[in-house]
Amino acid sequence: MGTSSALLPEIGTEILVPVCAVVGIAFSLVQWLLVSRVKLTSDRRSPQNSANKNGYNDYLIEEEEGLNDHTIVAKCADIQSAISEGATSFLFTEYKYVGIFMIAFAILIFLFLGSVESFSTKSQPCTYNKEKMCKPALATAIFSTVSFLLGAVTSLLSGFLGMKIATYANARTTLEARKGVGKAFITAFRSGAVMGFLLAANGLLVLYIAINLFKLYYKSDWEGLFESITGYGLGGSSMALFGRVGGGIYTKAADVGADLVGKVERNIPEDDPRNPAVIADNVGDNVGDIAGMGSDLFGSYAESSCAALVVASISSFGLYHQFTPMLYPLLISSVGILVCLITTLFATDLFEIKAVKEIEPSLKKQLIISTILMTVGIAIVTWISVPSSFTIYNFGTQKFVRNWYVFYDLF
Repeated sequence: MGTSSALLPEIGTEILVPVCAVVGIAFSLVQWLLVSRVKLTSDRRSPQNSANKNGYNDYLIEEEEGLNDHTIVAKCADIQSAISEGATSFLFTEYKYVGIFMIAFAILIFLFLGSVESFSTKSQPCTYNKEKMCKPALATAIFSTVSFLLGAVTSLLSGFLGMKIATYANARTTLEARKGVGKAFITAFRSGAVMGFLLAANGLLVLYIAINLFKLYYKSDWEGLFESITGYGLGGSSMALFGRVGGGIYTKAADVGADLVGKVERNIPEDDPRNPAVIADNVGDNVGDIAGMGSDLFGSYAESSCAALVVASISSFGLYHQFTPMLYPLLISSVGILVCLITTLFATDLFEIKAVKEIEPSLKKQLIISTILMTVGIAIVTWISVPSSFTIYNFGTQKFVRNWYVFYDLF
């Protein structure tokens, strides 16, 4: 009962996962290209020439008298440049100290895991199958350290790329808002999609490559392989801590400072760019709420994927070396990328936003569409990638499970 095979062959898994990851990266680059087409130039259309397309008749900005298009565009460009420069400088400074922590923590991981068996290079009985020999503790220490560093670097990269697209798109969204809510919504949605797809696709691809590279050494020792992979999730979460806390403290300090100095001492209106602390506040929003959140999202994704892989490695999947059901969590992520791609097209190309009141219903439609498509996708993946019956390690005993249990538990 525990040895039934999946409908999807191993070669199908080896093709589907990396292809979906590459598609996600390519789609994010396409979205970036579309956002970049919004030029920082004065090109506001008049209401008479816009015919309601993409909400041109519903303006978001009431502009001050005496400001011409060139002045507005120049001011937007200057503010964007200041925010982008400040956010990049902050992250580079933060990453210097994070890098020191990352290296120090990696050394601790190696020392603690290696010292379990006194840095032994001899094979040892497996934890969940004493009749089988697994790789030595030193190997676990080395590969766990490597996977930790991979997760940490990918987490930092996810946050940095999210910050770059946010600071790149903020002025463009502002200028599109002068044309109408529809244009502004599309620009903002596409810039958010860049971060989302890059984060998910990069995390999936790096994890998949790490698993296959580690397999070259571990071979039949899947218990040791996926135990070592858990460092990937730890690395992502560790970096997210610095991004969220460091950026959050910075932005709150700048926010309070802007209010105290600007409004109390100088009588400058709130969020006035003449106050340097306002620029610092916006820098903090980008490095904390965007870069930090990007790292945080990646950490959650990596941790949940690695935890599911560890559980699967001590089930009949790991015992009988069934590669396709072992990568069930990665297959779910792969299908999720495709579903989100389709859902994004509904938001940017199929549904038109013509008024501010239409934004919330449109976002709810995305949620409903993605939920329906993802439910169907998970059902299909479960059917073709998980054997009809298998066993899983449950507190010292092997528990009999059917594949539809997995689908049911996800909901």
